[in-house]
Order: sequence, then structure tokens, then C-alpha cells
Amino acid sequence: QAYIELSELAMDKNNELYWKETARWIKFEEDYDEDTDRWGKPHVSYLTLKTLMKLKQTFQKGAMLLDLPEKTLPGIINQILDQMISVDQIKKEHREEVMRVLLHKHRYLIKDTDVLGLCHPEEYMSLEDRHKDTKRKTIEMQTYGASNEVRGVQQSKLNQELLEKIPLNTEATLVLVGPLDFLEEPTLAFVRLKEAVELESVLEVPVPVRFLFVLLGPSSADTDYHEIGRSISALMADKDFQIAAFLAEGRRDLIEGMREFLDYSIVIPPSEVQNEEMLRTLVPFQQEMLKKKYSPPEGKPEHETVLLTDPSKAKETPDDDDPLRRTGRIFGGLIRDIKRRYPKYLSDIKDALNAQCLAAVIFIYFAALSPAITFGGLVAEKTENYMGVAELLVSTAAQDIVFCLLGAQPLLVVGFSGPLLVFEEAFYSFCGSNKLEYIVGRVWIGFWLILIAFVIVAFEGSFLVRYISRFTQEIFAFLISLIFIYETFAKLFKIFQAHPLEKTYSEYNATSEEPQVPRPNTALLSLVLMLGTFFIAFFLRQFKNSGFLPGKIRRVIGDFGVPIAIIIMVLVDFFIRDTYTQKLSVPSGLSVSKPEKRDWFINPMGLESDFPIWMMFASVIPALLVFILIFMESQITTLIVTKPERKLVKGSGFHLDLLLIVGMGGIAALFGLPWLSAATVRTVTHVNALTVMSKSSAPGEKPQIEEVKEQRITGVLVAILVGLSILMEPILKLIPLAVLFGIFLYMGVTSLYGIQLYDRLLLLLMPPKYHPDQIYVKKVKTLKMHLFTLIQLICLAVLWAVKSTVASLALPFILILTVPLRRFLLPRIFNSVELKCLDADDIEVKFEEAEGRDVYDEVPMPN
Repeated sequence: QAYIELSELAMDKNNELYWKETARWIKFEEDYDEDTDRWGKPHVSYLTLKTLMKLKQTFQKGAMLLDLPEKTLPGIINQILDQMISVDQIKKEHREEVMRVLLHKHRYLIKDTDVLGLCHPEEYMSLEDRHKDTKRKTIEMQTYGASNEVRGVQQSKLNQELLEKIPLNTEATLVLVGPLDFLEEPTLAFVRLKEAVELESVLEVPVPVRFLFVLLGPSSADTDYHEIGRSISALMADKDFQIAAFLAEGRRDLIEGMREFLDYSIVIPPSEVQNEEMLRTLVPFQQEMLKKKYSPPEGKPEHETVLLTDPSKAKETPDDDDPLRRTGRIFGGLIRDIKRRYPKYLSDIKDALNAQCLAAVIFIYFAALSPAITFGGLVAEKTENYMGVAELLVSTAAQDIVFCLLGAQPLLVVGFSGPLLVFEEAFYSFCGSNKLEYIVGRVWIGFWLILIAFVIVAFEGSFLVRYISRFTQEIFAFLISLIFIYETFAKLFKIFQAHPLEKTYSEYNATSEEPQVPRPNTALLSLVLMLGTFFIAFFLRQFKNSGFLPGKIRRVIGDFGVPIAIIIMVLVDFFIRDTYTQKLSVPSGLSVSKPEKRDWFINPMGLESDFPIWMMFASVIPALLVFILIFMESQITTLIVTKPERKLVKGSGFHLDLLLIVGMGGIAALFGLPWLSAATVRTVTHVNALTVMSKSSAPGEKPQIEEVKEQRITGVLVAILVGLSILMEPILKLIPLAVLFGIFLYMGVTSLYGIQLYDRLLLLLMPPKYHPDQIYVKKVKTLKMHLFTLIQLICLAVLWAVKSTVASLALPFILILTVPLRRFLLPRIFNSVELKCLDADDIEVKFEEAEGRDVYDEVPMPN
């Protein structure tokens, strides 16, 4: 990393010359705006070809001083002038005058300070009067010696905000340019010091200087010193030219480095640009050029090229320890997961002793509680209270505690999800139509789940997740989103049927909790509660990425959008006392949702009658379907959080985690509790909350990940709090079901974001000239792209048809058939490039969300 400061010769009102800082670079350029007296926004440097060619021409005959041993500015300038005279750039009689110019005082802006820097005593009054009514002060500093006392004041008042943006071990480049009319031609000097040294009173921040660039010359219409200064500064900010400057042995090496810089620069013709949209194609074009620049030459391994271009990336070479690589031994993958992860168990406890972990506990508690209550209410409604909020809270708490203590990736948040809700509804309908005890049938499914999990883990079946491509994930995600949206309005329609809008209503008992006759305004209030909850949650999500309020406040409001929406609409319902709405059914204390029909332990042989023996064995089929759902969601979630960009260092264990999640679900069924899977949205949110971002990032550059607090304690504490929430029964009973329908609608709508299938569906209604600049648009013919979308829509229609029939239990099996369809049929229709563009796993990891984008854009399945 380099810090570059550009100073130009200027003249004050007393006609005295001084060096004025006009621009600086920490990767990106920031320019000082005299009109507003502040720094502009960081931006990519834009340079003119004429200036670059002028700079290259000047380089060919300028003074070069490499590995200069001097440690003071006067000593460096003496050497520069000697070299300039020796190469006939300046005359000997101009030496003293140029020396005085180069040693003139430097002036720069320090934000929010009332202290003057290294000034002569007689300058204090005039400067103080000049800036009496402003907090920003221009600091005039003398480059000659200063007392330690004054220097200490100056050091303590430096721009701390800027210092925090500069990484440790950064070295600076000082660029000095300006016109001197007594010179006959432009004179240039490039200096590389043998050791980086701090030069007193020169830079805005105390960063050791390694390079100096000096360009002085007569005023000329042909020479723009400001632009040439920007050009050399942009060169020094370029990573590759920095390396060339460090390794250069002479003038030829520097000119060669500049030639390479020009080879990968872009020239825009001097034609009028109608709008900014026309320049957007520059970004992918530049990315292609950089990709070509850093791609390994033929016959040379990629890691060797990485070492040659950037030694700092030597540690980023791929690791051979792939957790999905098969060992070829029974339970080999499970044993390897345990050996990889459990030796770090002690650090999993110590790493939790951090304030960020405490903040994450509070945040994730609400993130886990909201869906638990929502899905609990919906499960109760689907299964006629055989399972409900109480069972889901207990199951979430118990399974999360066990998983966080024993799992290989304790950052996973285990919870209920949309696909499991769809299965529960289908299985309950199946049991009802076949006169089977639903809650007992789940026990036998649980037994088979445990057996299936052992077999799959024994033969290292987790590697199969590699074959579940984006094609299958997006079909399933789109289906679940549609089910969420459809079910919301279906439930609302039932409320309108039960409480239709009429001119007059029959007499009713206002104190009755379960009305026997239609109630006035019930349907309308339910509609208001549902839409109100949806819009509040949705727009708070949008507000999170808007430009209003400081970023931290926005993120807090956005992250707690769902709880805020629930609380507001519950209060609305609470204060409208004369209108009935159906409320969430929650038992008192630690009781099951339907105590007259079941207890906390479910007899596998039957509750009211003997469970059929044939169904005990036939339960293997629905067990296989449940396993497919849990396998897909849990393994894909693990793949998402273990992407290299997230920089998790303790590893993961697909086999161990799968065995724990499925095994716990099988045991939970014996107690009438829901089985769970890794919840993708909650897991990604959990990891993001524990991610520590760098503070010393360049202005305009996104912060980089420093570390992730990989530990087990936050998950355990969140699970305990969720379990204790069952004691909130008096409050939970106040939540109208219509509010939960609003959250259901919110999950369905927001889950559509980030699904490429949804984006391509919109393109069917859009003329090609308005298509976005996406890889699947640029590299694939429009008809082929629409054909791919059509195939996915046909698969989606088949799944919807299966879901709507008595064969709805077979939905996961039909879904898994899309995997061989993708692997064996689609390659006959599309070539490899088209499939890579349409079916690539290119979902970007999001830490700082852009407007309209958040973790839902990274998540393949709604939950």
C-alpha cells in the first residue's frame, strides 16, 4: 500500500511562494476543493494521453537517484540539484534559487482543528485572524528546524481520521510540481531513498517517505504541471508500477514500467458522451484487460504467476484439504471433520470473549425469534395445533445448543424453514386422508432419518452437494417463494369467507374468542394488518440501504425491520378493541400446543390406536424426502458461509454437521418436535454480525475482512434466549395471525431478489436494448437465454402441479430429478460457455450492502 501526496507551487496574498497540497492518493484519488475548503470524494484517477506522453518524454532525460542514503529533506534536495546540474537540466547559477523554492513551507488542510502547525511566531496572528470563524485550519509549516515542543503539538493534531485509513508499514511518495519562469525547460528528478524516512513538516501525516518526484519548469501552454503531477501520482498508486519502481536498477526499468501501465490503460475518444450509461461498458472491458494481464502464461502454474506479480498473495494459494474430498474409507469424512475441527475447541470458547460477540447475540436472538414465532403459528394452523409455537421454540433451543456444542461449523443457525413447512402440510394431508396418526408417523420418519443419515455419512455422500447447481436451487427457491405468496393470499381469502363484508351482521357474543358468526370489520382489519406488516418490514429493509441517517443507525433499523413491523401492527390491533382478529395459539407454560391429543413423548406404537406396521416400513419414503430437503439446505448453507471470501480459518465439516442436524431431527420427532435444517438467511446474518472489517481501508475502498469471530458461545446463548421466550406466552397470544401472514408474504417477496430466474423472467418483457449488463446477457444469445428460462419454468410448473395434488409428498423427489436433467440433457442443448454463464455460482458475498441489495441476494432458498 502506498500513500501519495501531490503539492504544487502557489503564492499567498503576500506574494510569497509555498507548497500547497492539492491531491492525495490512498489507492484512489482525492482532490482538494478550494471553493468548499474540503476534500472531494475518492475516485479513480482519469488522465489525459497527452499528459502521459509528456511525462514519458520527460522521464527519458530527467535526473534519476536510486537508493539515495540521505535522511533529511535538505540533504535530499542537495543531491537532486547536484544531479540536475550534472545532466544539464538547470544552470549552476540557479541552484540557490531552486533550493529556496524546494525548501519553502508546506501548507495543507487538517480537519476540525484550531491548532497551527510549525509556523514562525510572527505568522500566528495573521493566520488566526484569517480563519477565526472556521474549524478547519490551513496549516503553514516551515521545513527548517523546529523545537521538539512545537513538533509535539503538530504531531498530536495531525489528521487522525486519515491516519486510520492508512495501513501499517505504508510508505509515501511526495510529488512536487510547479512553474518557475527563470528556468528554460522542464526539469525532472525521480528519487528512491535507500530507506524510507519521515521528513519533518512535509506530509499531512507522519508516514515515512520512500519516493520523491520533482518537476519544475517555465510556464507554458504546452505543459500542465497539475496534470503531470496527477499522472505520476496515479502511476505511483498503481500496484504494478510500485513494484517496478522498487526493483528498478535504472531509467530503462522505470520507462518499461510506465510502458506496461500504458498498455493496460483505456483511451476514450474525444466525442460527446450523451449520458453516463454509455460509459458503463468500460468497467467490464477494464476487468477483461486486468484478467488478461494477471492470467498465467501458457505452461506456467497459476500460483507461480501470483508469486511473481504480488508476493503478498503467496499465502492465498489453494488448500488441498477439501472437506468434500472423499477418503475412500467408511466414515472417513466424519473422522476427518472431527480431527480438523475439535482440536480448535478451546479457542472456540476463548474467541467469544469479545464485545462484538455480545452485540451479535442480541441481534441474532431477534433474527431467530421472529421466524420461529412466524413458522410456529403457521405450522399450528397447518397441523391443527399438533405442533405450534411452543414445540418450535423448544426444538430450536434444544437442537441449536447441541449443534453449537458439537458441530463442526458452530456459526450455522439451525431453524425451521419454508421447504420443511411445505412438507409438514403435505404429510399432514396424507395422514388425514389415510386415517393415520400424523404425530406418530413423524416418529417413524425420524427413525428412518437417523438410519439414512448414518448410511450417507458412512459413504461420504456429502460430496453430492457439488452436483446441485444453481439451476436446481433457483427452481426450488422460486417455487417456495411462490408458495409463500400464494398461501398468504389464500389464508386472507379464507378470512374474507369466514367474515364477509355485509350490510348487517347477526348478533354475536363480543367476549367469545372463537366466533360462531361473521364479525364486522374482521376481514378488513386482517387485510390492513397483513399489508401493514409487509410494507413496514419491506420498506425498513429498503431504508437500511438508503442515504438517510448515519449508516449504523440505518443498519440497526433495517436489521430489526421484521420485529419492528410485528410490534407496530400488534399495537395497532391491540388498540382496536371492538374488532375481532384471530390470534396466535400459544399454550401456557411448558405445555404442548394440543394437550388433549398428545404429550411431550410420542409412543411410536400409536396414541389412540395401533400404528400400522406397513406404514412403519413405508415411512422410509417420506423420510428420504425430508432428508433431501435438509441435505440440500444445510449443505448449500455451509458452502455459502465457507466461501474463501469470508476468510473463515477454522474449517468446516459437512459430514459431521449433516449427521448432527438430521440425527437431532430424528430424535426430536420422538418428542413431537419439528425437525430443523441450517437456516440460510439467519446463518449468513450470524456470520456477518461476527465479521470484523478493517478500519485502515483506503478512502473510497470497501473495508476488507480482518477476521471472523469463529466460536460456539453466541449460538448457545441465542438458543437459550429463544428457549426462554416460551415464557412470553401472555405477549405472544396478542399477535394476530394476519401479522404472521404479512411476514410470510415478506419472506416470499424478498426471497425473489437475487434469483437469476426471476431476473430473466423480467427480461422476457423487456426489449433487448434495455437488458442489463450481465454475463448471461452478453455471452448468451437472447433466444438461448429465453430457452433456458423456459426450461426452468416448465420444471417449476411440474413441481407446482405435483404440489397441488395428492402426490405432494413426492415434491422433493421430483425436484432432485432436475439434477440429472441439468447434467445430461442441458449440455445437449447449450454449449459449455452458455451453461457457465447461465448456471454459474456467481452470487457475490455481501458485507456492505448496496442500495436495494442485502443478504437475501446471496441466499438461494427462502427461510
